[in-house]
Amino acid sequence: MSQILLPSDLGRIFADPAAYADPVVWHESARRLRQESPITKVVLPDYQDFWAITKHADIMEIERNSDIFLNAPNPTLMTREAYEARTDEAPPMKTLVQMDGAEHKDHRNVVSEWFKPANVRKMNEQVALLATEFVDRMAAMGGECDFATDIAMHYPLRVILSILGLPEEDHQRMLKLTQELFGAEDPDIGRVGVDNSVLQVMLEFVEYFTALAADRRANPTGDLASVIANADIDGAPLPDMDVMGFYLIVATAGHDTTSNSIAGGLLALLQNRDQLELLQADPGLLDHGADELIRYVSPVKHFVRHCQAPFTVRDVNFAPGDVTLLSFASGNRDEEVFEDPFRLDVRRANASSHLAFGFGRHFCLGAHLARLEIRAFFRELLGRLDSIEMTAEPTFVQSTLVSGPKAFPIRYQLR
Repeated sequence: MSQILLPSDLGRIFADPAAYADPVVWHESARRLRQESPITKVVLPDYQDFWAITKHADIMEIERNSDIFLNAPNPTLMTREAYEARTDEAPPMKTLVQMDGAEHKDHRNVVSEWFKPANVRKMNEQVALLATEFVDRMAAMGGECDFATDIAMHYPLRVILSILGLPEEDHQRMLKLTQELFGAEDPDIGRVGVDNSVLQVMLEFVEYFTALAADRRANPTGDLASVIANADIDGAPLPDMDVMGFYLIVATAGHDTTSNSIAGGLLALLQNRDQLELLQADPGLLDHGADELIRYVSPVKHFVRHCQAPFTVRDVNFAPGDVTLLSFASGNRDEEVFEDPFRLDVRRANASSHLAFGFGRHFCLGAHLARLEIRAFFRELLGRLDSIEMTAEPTFVQSTLVSGPKAFPIRYQLR
């Protein structure tokens, strides 16, 4: 049986990939921190020193002050070795989550129009058709599947890669690379034993996307890949590595977080049958209930911000150079914001107040698309579902950044 960590060790849960694979223990530990030490200094031998921010209000306060708390030099937790070896040189390839200030705003504007609510609504029919296709795929599987690997991984990938304009025959390659990138800490997913390096995964992404950009410059179409390849900022063409960064963040973050929300959302519904029955009886609740599923799952576990000037949050005085880890998974279970936060409630009035998409300048570009995908999939699945049960206990991805069900075998009957 898993043991709750002692108070002196609680901060380890934010840096230990295996801790996220035991959500019950992880959330109990985070709950204790919110009560006993909501902003905690964490010092571990293998990781950079950091302050763990566990409360919803404190996370929002730091995100509001994005000129003081920067993404640079790295928006995610680093090992102590990597942290101490860092230099002031800009990385060769940056994505939006590594940018700050005017650079972030200018680059975000390149693609922001595509992800605004009005444009996302135009994708309703396309996304609904893909949802039907994947529920049909479930029906063809004979009543049993691993929902995480057979369905949830593939459906959002098809959505985002179709928006980018990638051919369907390349989707499996993108899935493999994405899983290796976000699951690098998981022994079943990462390339440990093959090349032991995320760098190789990145190089394969660059190789693929270099060819994609060259094609879209020579033969532009109406897809998002063409928009990015031919974009300019202040009249100057977007540098090649910036194009690569855009492709990387759209293709990876645009699918992995949503797939974890869908797999984790179905698991939550199976563990809370009354909420499953509510959604089946009133599918209109999905318009609101999707945010509750996202809150409950919180697929993105953290981001890191680096303090640039003296600043006080709660009773802690931060100094330049301090590293803060924003625990979205903890903030989304904050008792001061969400009544009975460990209960799934698809009618929760303030479900959309969750932090799963971040807050402020760095609010997730794809939030509206993710909601659309989740609503479309569950509307199709629950409308055709006669029965469903787990055939074994699920397992979870070992990752400090993006995590959700890794194996989720189910038995079901569909109409």
